[in-house]
Amino acid sequence: MNDLDEITNALLKFRNDRDWEQFHNPKDLALAINIEAGELLEEFLWKNSEDAKIENVKEELADIFAYSFLLAEKYGFDIKKIVLEKIKANGGRYPVDKSKGSSKKYTEL
Repeated sequence: MNDLDEITNALLKFRNDRDWEQFHNPKDLALAINIEAGELLEEFLWKNSEDAKIENVKEELADIFAYSFLLAEKYGFDIKKIVLEKIKANGGRYPVDKSKGSSKKYTEL
């Protein structure tokens, strides 16, 4: 078992032990990811990034990952595969010679 499967299995056990699968449909998992991302942003609101409470950042990021893993599981996505595919696709959109050191969107390169 790889690390990603171990994480997914632990999340599924936690969820199933509490009979929460009934609440974990794709729409609500996507909403939960967005809500947790908002809570992560809140840690940085009105302060310099170095002033954010690192423990809170870690907890909110873990929540985002957890719901993301559960959503991926709902659709049968291979997390490693889809992330590597996205990196490859972004490599085509953002070739090094055009994008290095630039924050422009690929449509503006």
